[in-house]
Amino acid sequence: MPIDATGHAELIRVAHLMADAARPETLRHFRTPALVADDKGGGAFDPVTIADRAAEKAMREVLARERPDDAILGEEYGAQPGTTGLTWVLDPIDGTRGYISGTPTWGVLISVADAAGPLFGLIDQPYIGERFAGGFGIAQVDGPTGERALSCRQGRTLADATVLTTFPEVGTAEEGHAFHAVAGRAQLTRYGMDCYGYALLASGQVDLVIEAGLNAYDIQAPIAIIHAAGGIVTDWEGGPVHEGGRALAAATPEIHAEALAILQETMRA
Repeated sequence: MPIDATGHAELIRVAHLMADAARPETLRHFRTPALVADDKGGGAFDPVTIADRAAEKAMREVLARERPDDAILGEEYGAQPGTTGLTWVLDPIDGTRGYISGTPTWGVLISVADAAGPLFGLIDQPYIGERFAGGFGIAQVDGPTGERALSCRQGRTLADATVLTTFPEVGTAEEGHAFHAVAGRAQLTRYGMDCYGYALLASGQVDLVIEAGLNAYDIQAPIAIIHAAGGIVTDWEGGPVHEGGRALAAATPEIHAEALAILQETMRA
């Protein structure tokens, strides 16, 4: 059943309540000497902290009170079934490696999705005090300098683009090679932004974000926000990416097409 304007407002309200609940849980431990990170294992260092778990618990408590019949998919506590056809997709701290290093480029990711993908999303950066929102006719950021509209940057080609990714190796050796084939034709490449890179894309500061090895909770909120800001997000084949995998986020269809062609050509070589 389609969601009307009243339903939109309700989902937006609950999303902000969750972000409000998660903020103090993340800030309580950020840049504190006592912070300890456990390794989830599985190969490369994959940290999780008390703040990750506490923030997700706080968000789930909001949902238990406000939207008990909706499904939940969270990074730390997994999936919980629902009956409404809506799923809240939560990453309590996207960028835990950055969090434990003291960099302010991590964020709380919240989105609500139906079977077709994300409908509305938030990227909240508690330490800076910025909250990026997108979906249901909204594309805005509220932060230290006030509230303003989000809009992806226009008129750039790959040759004068700024491209972001989180890890220099990107993913597998093959995926890294494909990324660097794109980055080698761009004007500027930066690393280590985690979800904040997608927020910068929606803000009109950069032109491309390219990543691999993502989960649904890593990408659904950014998809909603970037789409609302006029950008495009697909997988490396040009299809949907809301279930995770390899993501290509671009400010315009034109620069997306340039990057996509290089990724595909390199991956097939």
